[in-house]
Amino acid sequence: MKKIVLGISGGVSFLIFLILLFITNHLCRSQLSQQAAARWSKEGNVSQVSCFFSVNAKITADSIEEFEHTIDGALTDASVVQESENAGARLWADAYSADGQITLTTDRGRLSADAIGIGGDFFLFHPEELLYGSYFSGNDLMQDYCVIDEDAAWQLFGSSDVAGMTVDIGGQSHIVTGVIRRESGRLAEAAGLDSTLVYVSYQTLSELGKSNGINHYEIVMPNPVSEFAYKYIKEHLGSDEKNVEVVENSTRYSLLSRLKLLGGFGTRSMNGKAIIYPFWENIARGYEDILAVITLFGLLFLAYPVLMALVFFIIWWRHKGWTLRDVRLKLQDKAERQAEKFRARKNKGGVLGEGISEEKRPREKKPKEKMPKEKKRIRRKKVDDLGYLDEPGRKRGNGWKRNGWKR
Repeated sequence: MKKIVLGISGGVSFLIFLILLFITNHLCRSQLSQQAAARWSKEGNVSQVSCFFSVNAKITADSIEEFEHTIDGALTDASVVQESENAGARLWADAYSADGQITLTTDRGRLSADAIGIGGDFFLFHPEELLYGSYFSGNDLMQDYCVIDEDAAWQLFGSSDVAGMTVDIGGQSHIVTGVIRRESGRLAEAAGLDSTLVYVSYQTLSELGKSNGINHYEIVMPNPVSEFAYKYIKEHLGSDEKNVEVVENSTRYSLLSRLKLLGGFGTRSMNGKAIIYPFWENIARGYEDILAVITLFGLLFLAYPVLMALVFFIIWWRHKGWTLRDVRLKLQDKAERQAEKFRARKNKGGVLGEGISEEKRPREKKPKEKMPKEKKRIRRKKVDDLGYLDEPGRKRGNGWKRNGWKR
């Protein structure tokens, strides 16, 4: 009875471990801002890396452009070339952004909101949930576009379906290309998504709003060897280590990363750099802490059934009726029998005494004895008397039946 109870408890513990593992995988996949590498390539040979700068880093659009010009050369030196036949295919993509504030005006009202000025393929890394319209790119020739959240749409137009309408920013008309649903919840609000948010081009924010400077840079690029992309960006982006923090997004939720986080859990909240993280990084770091705790409980629930299985194995091992020597001798005997059978098949047809039994040895044919001529004559005469032959020594065919001949 005791063994049954222990077995059931071990099974329940293992089931809880599987449930926690499922929750962990679901939470990891739900963080779309951390999955750009998986969306870029299904083969797993690319890496997503994010950089966060302090105000003193003084990163500009020109310095990022200079860095971009070095990437293709570095990939060529690493023997990474474009193999796609599509003329528009790219090996890498990047984006940069800046926090700030901006004022939008329509005939219906005026709104001062938090803004993010973007450059490059920002929405490739942050596919916000679109309600209406589409995204825009920071690489577009025309920079008079914006994406607003649902709250801003209601305040400015009294409706959320406003894609294609225009707003005034600093005296210049901007087209609303899309309306998004801002992420909600306790974790999102704590991360900074507690007010209206607008996305504009970096040029618009710099010239017509209030910008805090470029403080985020993200890239997805080939990763031919482990940490190639991470190390290259960290060494060549042009900012000292005190003013930048580089994050490997592709592996931040891996089991090894979560175990490392558990090891340094007490020092995780300490930050000696003057860096203000954007809302998506704050959310990602919050999920890192949650996943680390879930991983800890998952390991504890897994340890119990594994320990029980080990105890049962030890008990069974001590009470077994055989030893490893018995198994070895039995296997050795079986191997010798198989070898003997193999030799017997191989020597089949050889000399008796070399593995071939007397029953299986082919029998020798005895020569036929010749019949004396006198007996042959007597036999032939008898056959002639019976009518089997037309002439002595010559058989009649089957025609004797058709002609009515009888024996």
